[in-house]
Amino acid sequence: MLDAVSKGDVMQQDKDTMPQLLPLDQFSGSLSTRVHLVLKDAILSLVYRPGEILRKTTICDTLGVSRSPVSEAVTKLAAEGLVDIVPQAGTFVSRFSMDDIREGAFLREALEMAAVEHVALNITEPQIVLLRRNLRMQEALAEDGDIEGFLQVDTDMHNLIMSFTGFKRLALLADTAWTQVLRARHLHMPTPGRMQSAIKEHTAIVAAIIARDPEAAKLATRNHVRLLVKYIEPIEAERPDLFKPR
Repeated sequence: MLDAVSKGDVMQQDKDTMPQLLPLDQFSGSLSTRVHLVLKDAILSLVYRPGEILRKTTICDTLGVSRSPVSEAVTKLAAEGLVDIVPQAGTFVSRFSMDDIREGAFLREALEMAAVEHVALNITEPQIVLLRRNLRMQEALAEDGDIEGFLQVDTDMHNLIMSFTGFKRLALLADTAWTQVLRARHLHMPTPGRMQSAIKEHTAIVAAIIARDPEAAKLATRNHVRLLVKYIEPIEAERPDLFKPR
């Protein structure tokens, strides 16, 4: 009886320490696509930490799915550079790479500067309303100290600007380039005052767009992206365990 109770306690402890994954029904698409999106969200939001092993059996049990869609999802994550599959050892969440982060920021900067230039010359009144509303939401979330909510609305603002260009593949290209930086944002955003600084940077971008000043919009965008990388760089020295060795 004691052995049974002890085993049950261990199983309950394992269950309690399982990463909190979003439910599958929050995403659309095939089962493997939804599993991929759940796991990607967990990696980008640092629910799964850099270097952590991904146990497929645990993921299957947590999500209530078979091994096949999890294996397909892991293959996609490996192609995106978010996990490392080590033969005979397992699958691990990729550690951060400053080279990858700088490259992603470089590509995102080029895409966003082109986007804000285009949008500043073609912005409509309904689009201005959406951008202003987004800024108000950022301010409310920062005031509440809701980091995860703020990061989502931050992403929404950038996606809005991309969508205003009318170029359907632009957002996909930007997201692909930005994947590693999206994950790294979770390292520096808890820094006191960082959300407020980000709001000021975003406000400068939106103000330039509303003023229909493409040069000012590009300058504000460049400053925003480059500042973000500067915030991340010191963390490599502070938390080398989260980064790939140079």
